[in-house]
Amino acid sequence: MFKPNFRYINKIVRLLTRISAAREAILNSPLIPKWEVALRREAIIHSAHSSTSIEGNRLSLKQVSDLAQGREVMATRKDKQEVLNYLNVLENIGELTKGGSIVEKDILSIHHKVTKDTLDNPDDCGVYRRRYVVVVNRFTGEVFFRPPQNEDVPGLIKNLVEWINSGEAKELDPVIEAGIAHYEFVRIHPFIDGNGRTTRVLATLILYLQGFDTKQFFCLDDYYNSDRPAYYKALQSVNQKTLDLTDWLEYFVEGVDVSLSAVKERTVRLSSDRLRKAKRGQISLTERQMRIVEFINRNGKIKASDIARMFSISRQAALKEIGKLVKLEVVLPKGEKRGVHYVLS
Repeated sequence: MFKPNFRYINKIVRLLTRISAAREAILNSPLIPKWEVALRREAIIHSAHSSTSIEGNRLSLKQVSDLAQGREVMATRKDKQEVLNYLNVLENIGELTKGGSIVEKDILSIHHKVTKDTLDNPDDCGVYRRRYVVVVNRFTGEVFFRPPQNEDVPGLIKNLVEWINSGEAKELDPVIEAGIAHYEFVRIHPFIDGNGRTTRVLATLILYLQGFDTKQFFCLDDYYNSDRPAYYKALQSVNQKTLDLTDWLEYFVEGVDVSLSAVKERTVRLSSDRLRKAKRGQISLTERQMRIVEFINRNGKIKASDIARMFSISRQAALKEIGKLVKLEVVLPKGEKRGVHYVLS
């Protein structure tokens, strides 16, 4: 069976501790608004854009967003199909496997879903490579990685899947497990094309099944896409003789930390210290109410006139909007008559 080689260096341990704290802060934030759906949708759109962009897709983030909303965009059929495939996979992440365990058939199915109607040879969709390929720099043509031989692929994938489902893997932090699987899958390079996208879906699926990101709030692919050379450099940092994954895992864990910290900032800033300590449970807010609370967090208070300007509504409508938050006991009125303002309760 596959047995990963890595060390827990101080930076990895420190980052894992930060990640755990950030995740708890997100899950326990007393203000989890109705925009959970919107936050999840945004993460999926960013993932679809970044993961396909890494491999040469030319659609902009706005075009990906338009496609996700069913709008038509001016682009090649292949570029659009790659994005639509990735969106579909992420939107149905919980249906990619049955029973909570990943099996070899699931991996082939993921590749089929990711590459459907996009490959030059449709027979390569959802099957292991039958022609040898090398990994080259798309810009220079330089060969920077030679994967295992075709005949070795099924056995290597079988070993990886057995490890993913093993007790040893489940005892690891989910982030470490996902990072290890990510690299080993890239190293095996089991398909003619679409290996990167399939790899990143696999890592996302592991985190999902381990209960780490069941709400799909964060987008790791943005981290890779923001500095592609660093992503490839981290993958190439692994010595092919020792397969020591420590440097790669340091990069991977740092990416999760950066991505999760961004989500934490967006959720936690909605809550005052007092609200975070409250025991009355989570409060559901509309997106408009969320913006009002964010304004108070930044400025200490808000007036009806501020709300009216913020949403281009009448003062009467603004008073009605803030009145809902007063009723929810999220904010308190201070002052009298025209001088009244509102602070977090």
